[in-house]
Amino acid sequence: MRAARLIHLVLLLQQRHRMTAAELAAELEVSERTVARDVTALAEAGIPVLAERGRAGGYSLVAGYRTRLTGLDGREAAALLLSAVPAAVRDLGLDGAAGPARLKLAAALGPEAADLGRRTAERFHLDAPDWWRSAPTPPLLSVLAGAVRDDLRLSCRYRRGDGEVVERPLEPHGLVLKAGVWYLVARPAGSGTDDHRTYRAERFLAAEPTGARFERDPGLDLAALWERRAVEFARSLLRETVVVRLTEAGARRLPHVTDRRAAEEALASAEPPDPTGRRTVVLAVESVEVAADQVLRLGPEAEALAPPGFRARLTDLLHRAAALYPPPDRVAPPPPDPVAPPPPDPAL
Repeated sequence: MRAARLIHLVLLLQQRHRMTAAELAAELEVSERTVARDVTALAEAGIPVLAERGRAGGYSLVAGYRTRLTGLDGREAAALLLSAVPAAVRDLGLDGAAGPARLKLAAALGPEAADLGRRTAERFHLDAPDWWRSAPTPPLLSVLAGAVRDDLRLSCRYRRGDGEVVERPLEPHGLVLKAGVWYLVARPAGSGTDDHRTYRAERFLAAEPTGARFERDPGLDLAALWERRAVEFARSLLRETVVVRLTEAGARRLPHVTDRRAAEEALASAEPPDPTGRRTVVLAVESVEVAADQVLRLGPEAEALAPPGFRARLTDLLHRAAALYPPPDRVAPPPPDPVAPPPPDPAL
């Protein structure tokens, strides 16, 4: 356990150049005193770790020192090999680099870990796009990716969701692939450090590097930012509420027909079931029309209660459907088959 922590400490310093004892302690989930003991142990083992006192002090490696630690274990190798999503590699134009990279990774691993990595690649395949949604690769994706990689400011023309075309310089910080759709996370040039916005890559009409580099926001965590924005976006769509009475089966199926978070919150805040076992929930929805289509999928396991327009729409949909499927005793019998003429006599 301690050996793994010492390796982690060295790699952190190699990546971030300088860290305080408090920062290292938070990353390694140990006390600052343990960090000090670990640094002493590394120095005794010949790792050139420098300790500087004072408010601007901290720990760093001697300039130019880089470790050659390559001892990934099998689980780490499997995780790394699974991290490349084929669709993303293809869209970003990295197909040619993927094979050599895997070979170099396998060469750096021990025989046992390399074999586990190969077997993992044979057994698991990641396909990011959703079914029936094979979105084409955005034509300017490679330009956006190059600017993200090299911290280059872009001069852009972008078509917004309402059709308006805007022109603005952007500082691209990252690309995100969500259900087969690429998004650019960027900051308008000259704006505050927290003003990161999300743009659909397919809506860029033009994107040209200006040649000027920008200083990245060092505190940006792209994965955490995307998770927050995804939740905020989903919540922003849920502008109305409806009241639904659900059977036990309907309550189980509700998260599968509407927004999962909204369904879970509605069920968690619902009153206990009534004597018939039904629960009444107040559900946040995008619109009454969308909610009616979603709740219709629950069939007799859900009853629309309010608002009146919600119940009226469901009533109309169900009556129209019932007209297409009358009860069996009211179904008219099929017409009799026409009498076929007798076959000709073979003797004739």
